[in-house]
Amino acid sequence: MKSKGLFIIPAVLVLFFVAIGLRTNSESLMRVNDGKKMTLKEALPDLAKARIIFVGELHDRKSHHDAQLEVIRALRESDGPIAIGLEMFQAESQPQLDKWVEGTVSESDFLPVYHANWNLDWSLYADIFRYARDHRIPMVGLNVRPEIVKQVAREGFASLKSGQKAELPPVTCVIDNNYKDFIKRALGAHGHGGMNFTNFCEAQLLWDSAMAVHVLDYLKTHPDYTMVVIAGSGHAWKQGIPRQVRMRSNIPLRVILPEVAGKSEPDTTTTSDADYLWLHN
Repeated sequence: MKSKGLFIIPAVLVLFFVAIGLRTNSESLMRVNDGKKMTLKEALPDLAKARIIFVGELHDRKSHHDAQLEVIRALRESDGPIAIGLEMFQAESQPQLDKWVEGTVSESDFLPVYHANWNLDWSLYADIFRYARDHRIPMVGLNVRPEIVKQVAREGFASLKSGQKAELPPVTCVIDNNYKDFIKRALGAHGHGGMNFTNFCEAQLLWDSAMAVHVLDYLKTHPDYTMVVIAGSGHAWKQGIPRQVRMRSNIPLRVILPEVAGKSEPDTTTTSDADYLWLHN
């Protein structure tokens, strides 16, 4: 449809481009060190200084996954090559993730692999996985077998046999009071129910440590890459995986957490928790 020699953009496309602009330019972030609200575009120069960017989530919140995708998209379009680190996948599932990114497996055939690794609905993460596939962004499994983590949560790290420890990257589980306090604040009663709290903390530390090692291993062999790590907020907090990274490397990193009532809020979040909060709109 033309008018006076000019193409008229259909209304639906106008709305689409407006939505893209609002999504990119709205003040959706708060910089924690000074409380300044800013757009993702404004934060990009600082984010681009990091080689690891943690973007936390509550697993069942689609809006959190949408925010993660915005960060991934913005970095891909503005910086060098990126990879996506996944709490949701075990490291041993890497061959299946590679096939997904390469486009050699259909979505229907990939879904059983996804569900073998993660028990939340595919629709929550599908946009991220499809975007990675469309743009050939490597996806990296960071986790260890859940059976090992569950055993540590029930019986402690010392209960692992030598064969089980051989499956793990080189990690230890030394729990101090600061880490216990962090777990209480970040996770509360989440996951540990009536089990021994120290064992539960050891399981979380094993989780954080193993994922940190897997992140660093990937970046060591891919020195030109930046990794966006998507993980539960309890793991993405600076005292979680980032702390374990810091203990092993001085590689620059940033942490973005979603605003969550009672946990990560503008008035209570400090730079020891995160660098940015993703605010409710």
